[in-house]
Parts: sequence; structure tokens; C-alpha cells
Amino acid sequence: MNSTGAPAWAGFGPAMGMDFARSAQQLGEGWAQALKGMTGVSLAPDALPTLQADYLREATALWNQAAAQPEARPAVGDRRFAAQDWLGNPAAAYTAGMYLLNARTLLKMADQVQGDEKTRQRVRFAVQQWVDAASPSNYLALNPEAQRKALETKGESIAQGMKHLWQDLRQGHVSQTDESLFEVGRNVATTEGSVVFENELFQLIQYKPLTAKVHERPLLIVPPCINKFYILDLQPDNSLVRHALAQGQQVFMLSWVNADESIGEKTWDDYIEHAVIRAIDEVRAISGQKQINTLGFCIGGTLLATALAVLAARGERPSASLTLLTSFLDFSDTGVLDLFVDENMVRMREMALGQGGLLKGKELAATFSFLRPNDLVWNYVVGNYLKGETPPPFDLLYWNSDSTNLPGPMYCWYLRHTYLENNLVKPGKLTVCGQKIDLRRLDMPAFVYASREDHIVPWQSAYLSTHVLPGKTQFVLGASGHIAGVINPPEKKKRSHWINARLPKTASAWFDGATEHPGSWWPAWIGWLASHAGKQVAAPKSAGDRQHLPIEAAPGRYVKTKA
Repeated sequence: MNSTGAPAWAGFGPAMGMDFARSAQQLGEGWAQALKGMTGVSLAPDALPTLQADYLREATALWNQAAAQPEARPAVGDRRFAAQDWLGNPAAAYTAGMYLLNARTLLKMADQVQGDEKTRQRVRFAVQQWVDAASPSNYLALNPEAQRKALETKGESIAQGMKHLWQDLRQGHVSQTDESLFEVGRNVATTEGSVVFENELFQLIQYKPLTAKVHERPLLIVPPCINKFYILDLQPDNSLVRHALAQGQQVFMLSWVNADESIGEKTWDDYIEHAVIRAIDEVRAISGQKQINTLGFCIGGTLLATALAVLAARGERPSASLTLLTSFLDFSDTGVLDLFVDENMVRMREMALGQGGLLKGKELAATFSFLRPNDLVWNYVVGNYLKGETPPPFDLLYWNSDSTNLPGPMYCWYLRHTYLENNLVKPGKLTVCGQKIDLRRLDMPAFVYASREDHIVPWQSAYLSTHVLPGKTQFVLGASGHIAGVINPPEKKKRSHWINARLPKTASAWFDGATEHPGSWWPAWIGWLASHAGKQVAAPKSAGDRQHLPIEAAPGRYVKTKA
């Protein structure tokens, strides 16, 4: 303390140039100058003086509080700065407070940008990315938690952090869990089964029944091709596959190949004709059933609906029911992902990949992680590298890091005709596998599931599928996000879900009339599926048939291939 009673570090204020009025002016002028380079974008003319005045007032109050009452602990309301190391250190608390003030001001400025809506949202997204990256918690020199740990461990935490950084640089992604503790086929993707068919695009897994009797009509699951299928079969206590088997369902799984250069020219039509349609045909042949039940998850749902529309155009109706989990059919509102897609971006991708090549899985994984950077990027940068901690084992995050490649032409078709032009829901607009497709011909009973906090497939957009599909449709909304909402076994008694038998025009009207039910949505789906699965018969004693001899044990070798 100095003679005035203020903390000694407060005297550095003038020396550090803590002229808040000038800072506010420079902040505003810099922002306005940055926007000049963007065509058709400007800051609302009345916004800047107000923002500058608010910034000056809040910054002055923050400094005065820090100088006069260093023992006061401001409630910053941000978990990045919630530890005692931040709150008990006046300099660190002030740094955190100023950072949060700057972050709020920049985001308020972004909200005042004038221009078309997509450009405004892009500006805000870019500002949010910069703000999150600039957090003092992300830097050793400004993070008192990491500094304390370095002192307590005599530098061992820093050495361990550098080791983690080197390992992650070698593997090409930030570790979100201790990946050394998981192995596909050993402690994830462990449900017993056999690969009964394969070609260059996929393997078909038939799972071993868990009950003496099964429903005669099997279920084929089409998972997303941008991830691996075992999200639906992580471990026995959270496996949707195992749960369905335990309820007397016969389950088949399409396991996508992890694309390499040998299939770099494959198209969307190839994935429809030679993967989804072929899998449907093989399951029908093995089971001896004219119709089967089908389920698509995420882009797997888009692929499945396209394949069924192609078959409908050919006069075939192989699916007795359709389940869509967090899937788009109508791409009119794709949420935050829409920020990345415009004509220039798609043309650039088509020039680079449209005639062949691979979209690397690591690129897709990084894109999805930066949709939630504090949770999926910077949280691990701080823990892994600054603190030298090994992230705890978590099967879902292991799966999240196990990325897959896609053929360039297939990916480019998907980008243009769904995200950019939303052609899939336009009757007769698209020709796929030689057929004009119309989703209105998919009149089988449908179960559509969405997750309320999904940032990849907003639930309101998933709800639009109920008005695309003409058959009797049930819509169920679960809590949590794109993955955690889907993987919610009943035994855990976690979260809740909403049901409303009516399907009004808007998602908000549906939710207003919905009833919340505690726990998992799985029982509601299993009950619905059973009503479309036919009578119970003796479970098959072996996998496949004479034309489909088992090739290898599940999960198969395709899913084990790393990107």
C-alpha cells in the first residue's frame, strides 16, 4: 500500500496510459475505419457516441473500484475467471474486468452494424471469434491460475503442457479427451455383430439379437458420413444400437468408408445409389422383408430421404417408416453454418474439389469446434497447454475427434444444392441417380427428432420436415445439443423432452402446445418404432445368409481407418 491507502499497483495507471476517454474514442474510430473496407456495411450513425460514453463510464468505474477497494471481488459472471486466482488478485481481476468490458463493447458495436443480415451476422461471428481468442485466460503471462500451478509444480506443468502441445501438433487437432484410453472395437463400438456386406463406399453391419424373439421388420441406420457411426454405439450404457436390440429390434448399421484418394471422384449420386440404396436392398434380401424401417442421423437423414425419394420415383416403397434425428430436409434456415456458405465460397470449393480430391475431416472438425470456441477449443488450450493437464476420458469427445474425409464432388454437390440453393425441398428441381425427386412422395409414417440447443441443425429447421413429409408424422424435441440430446439413455434419467401430437404451421406454436416429459425420448421412439416393425418372430441364429456370409466381426475395419 502507498501513502494514499491505494494499492501500489494502482500507481501504474497513469504510467500505462489509462486514458479511458481516448481509449473509447480510438476503439470507436478503429471500428468505423475497419468497416469502411467492407462494401455496403457501416455503423449506425447514432450508435458510436452512445457506445463511447457507456465505455468511458464503465471503464472509469472499474478503475476507481480497483484503485479504491482492491479487496473487493467483482462478480464477473464468467467461468473463465471464476477461480480464486483471478478474484483474489487485484491486477488479475482488473484485467479480467477490462477484457469483459472490451468484449461487450465490441459485440455491441457488431450489433449496430448496418448492412444485409448475412453480412451483419458474419461481422458478429468474426468479432466473437476474435474476442474469445483474445481472452487473458488463454495466455500464460496473463493467467494467474496457470502461473500458480507452474510455481507449485516447479515448472513441471509448463513442461507437460509443451509435451501436450507437441503431441497435438503431430496429430493435427487439439485433444479434447485422453485419446489413449479409447480404442474402437475394444471399449467403444463394442456391440456384437458381423459385417455382412461391403463395397468401396460402406460396410453393412448386422448386430446380434439380444432377445429370443425379434420384430420381423428390421431397422437400417444411416449415420452421418462426416462422422463415424459409433456415436450410436459408444459404450453399452449409452448405445442407441444396444437399446434397440434389447427392445427386440433387428438392427443393421451402414458404416461409411473413411474416404481416400481412390474414391476422391465419387459424387452425391454414388453415395445414394451405391451406398444408401444398396444397403436398403441388402437388408431386405437378408431379412426377406419387402419393407424395412429406416433411420437417418444428421446428414445421414438427408442422404436417406434423398435415396427414398429416388426409389419412390422408380415406383419402389422399401421403407415402412422413416426416423430422422437432427436432420435437415428444408435448408432455408441453417443457423450459424449459413454464415460460411455463399456463391463465392461454393464456387471456390467447386474449383478446388468439384472434379476430384478430398475434403479433409480435420477441416470439418475444426469448423464445428469453432462454432463453440470457448467450450471446444480455448478450454482445452488452457487446460492442456497452460496448465499441463490431461483432459479426462470422455467417449463422446473421443468420437468427436475421430474425423472422416469426404470426396470433393460429393461434398460440393451437397453444399450447392442444400445449404446454398435449398433445392432438395423443391419438387422436381433435382435429378438424382437419373430421377426427378420429390420429397412429397415420402408418405410413410415418420418420426422426427430435434434437440432444443442444437447449433448445427436448429430445432426450428428440423421441425420444417414435418411439413415436407406428407405422411403421419410425430415430432419430438429433446433437451441439450446436436449430439448430447440424441445420446440420452433412459437409465441415466437425465434431461427431458417435449411432445405435441399436433403439428401447427410454426415451430413456436408447436412448442407452446407441447408437454414436457422428464427423461429420455428413446422410449417414445421405441414405442413408435415397434408399431411399424411387424409381428415378433424367432431371432436369427446367425448373421447374413448364403449370399451374405460374415466378412468380419463388428465394428469392421472401415470405421477403424483414421483420417
